[in-house]
Amino acid sequence: MAEEVSILTKATVRMRQSGRVLEIVGALRRGGKDRLQVISDFDRTLSRFAYNGKQCPSSYNILDNSKVISEECQPELKALHKHYYPIEIDPRRTIEEKLPDMVEWWTKAHDILCQQKIQKFQIAEVVRESNAMLREGYKTFFDTLYQNSIPLLIFSAGIGDILEEIIRQKKVFHPNIHIVSNYMDFDKDGFLQGFQGQLIHTYNKNSSICKNSAYFQQLQGKTNILLLGDTMGDLTMADGIPGVENILKIGFLNDKVEEQRESYMDAYDIVLEKDETLDVVNGLLQDILHRGDGVGLHGS
Repeated sequence: MAEEVSILTKATVRMRQSGRVLEIVGALRRGGKDRLQVISDFDRTLSRFAYNGKQCPSSYNILDNSKVISEECQPELKALHKHYYPIEIDPRRTIEEKLPDMVEWWTKAHDILCQQKIQKFQIAEVVRESNAMLREGYKTFFDTLYQNSIPLLIFSAGIGDILEEIIRQKKVFHPNIHIVSNYMDFDKDGFLQGFQGQLIHTYNKNSSICKNSAYFQQLQGKTNILLLGDTMGDLTMADGIPGVENILKIGFLNDKVEEQRESYMDAYDIVLEKDETLDVVNGLLQDILHRGDGVGLHGS
C-alpha cells in the first residue's frame, strides 16, 4: 500500500499500521496547507543524531563542551549525563518513574551553568564553533513550511537560545517559527543568572507548558498536525490543543534501535530507524501540499 505515498517505501521506514497511516495522509492531503501545522522537537529530531559514526551534540552538549564552561565543571556535566541519560531512555521504566530524575537532572545542570558567568554575546560564538548539524534536507523542510505559510512550533527541552542561534546561522529562521524551550535569563550586565519560566524536560512537553500562550488561539483553523519527535516524551507535544482533527506522528529512532523498536512502533505512526535525513518528512509534505485537491488515496 505504501507505494501510493512513494517516500514511505524508503528502507528506514517502519509502520505498524500502514493502512491507517495512508488514511491520515489522505486526510492531511484533503485539508491541504490551510489546515496544517507542524509541531516538532529539536534535538536529534531536526538536528542530527550522528554523522560519520560520531554522535552529534544536542543544544546542551554544545554549551557543555564549549570554552565558556570551566574545566572543573565539564566533568560534572558529563557525570550528570552518564547517570541520567540511561534513565531517560530506559524502556523498562514508566514516564512517571522517570519524572523526578529528569527534574533533578535539568535542575542540577542549570545550576552548574548559572555558576559559569556565561554572557549573552558568547552564544553565537559557541554555536559557530560547535559541530552542530541539522538533518539533511533541513533547508527544504524549513523553506517549504515558510513558503506555504504553515506554522512550525519547535517544542524543545533543550536550550532555546542555542537552538534558535543554530537555526539563524543556517539561515532558515523564518517568521512562521515559534519556539517553546528553556530560554536563558540574563542580568542587566548580560550574564546568565537563571532560566525563564517553567522548566521543560523530556517528559513534560505538553500544552500545560504553553497554556498561557496565545499561540494556539491564533491557529484555530489549523486542525491537522504533523508531529515530529525522537522520544516517548515528544508524543504529548500536541496534547490539549483544541480542535485537532488529524495527527500524524513521526518518530526518529536514533539509538538502541533493537531494544526500542516495538515501543516506538506502538507509539508513533511512522518510525524512522537511523535515518539522518528529513527525506520522509519532506516527501510527505510534498504529497500533502501538491495534492491538496481532494484526490482520494486511490485516485477517486
